[in-house]
Amino acid sequence: MKLQIHHALYEGPFVQNESCNDQGSDTKCLRWLDKQQHNSVLYASFGSGGTLSQEQINELAWGLELSGQRFLWVSRPPNKFGIIADILTTQGRGWVVPYWAYQIQILAHGAIGGFICHGGWNSTIEGVVQGIPLIAWQLFAGQKMNAVLLTEGLKVALRANVNQNGIVEREEIGRVIKKQMVGEEGEGIRQRMKKLKGVAADACIEG
Repeated sequence: MKLQIHHALYEGPFVQNESCNDQGSDTKCLRWLDKQQHNSVLYASFGSGGTLSQEQINELAWGLELSGQRFLWVSRPPNKFGIIADILTTQGRGWVVPYWAYQIQILAHGAIGGFICHGGWNSTIEGVVQGIPLIAWQLFAGQKMNAVLLTEGLKVALRANVNQNGIVEREEIGRVIKKQMVGEEGEGIRQRMKKLKGVAADACIEG
């Protein structure tokens, strides 16, 4: 990918730096991450335009719990009457941020060890630049093609199986999360993603 910025040519991924305010849920979740072990937290976010159905939100909440892994979840209810699922039984293993968070800062945090995303190009590049293994959960448009590239081509991501009603069930979510975060296949993905991170870093050098 090549970007023309003020007549200077940059090759490779272009990721904007973010800084957050010293108040609000953004810094609270970062302080929570500071208390977690290295590579121990799964980050789940489906982009600023990605919205799951209420049924899928509930399944994701249960799947996160069944995985037994720590998580940071940016959750967007399907409409203003939607309910963000009750996951208080996670006993401090999870942190839910409503609607939006400073994704680049979160992905850059050493506690993050995995990233469930919709496979959009921005989120994909941000994950690659930070070397975070992915779970590709495509929602629409070209995200399906990106998911195939990540899982079958580059082999730096896993995908969850969808049932006949178009829902990823809680047991499948829990299985894929554990497979990525603590399984042998997940470790292989982590090593390949580290190499890809190095390639991305070299590509960011000004030409």
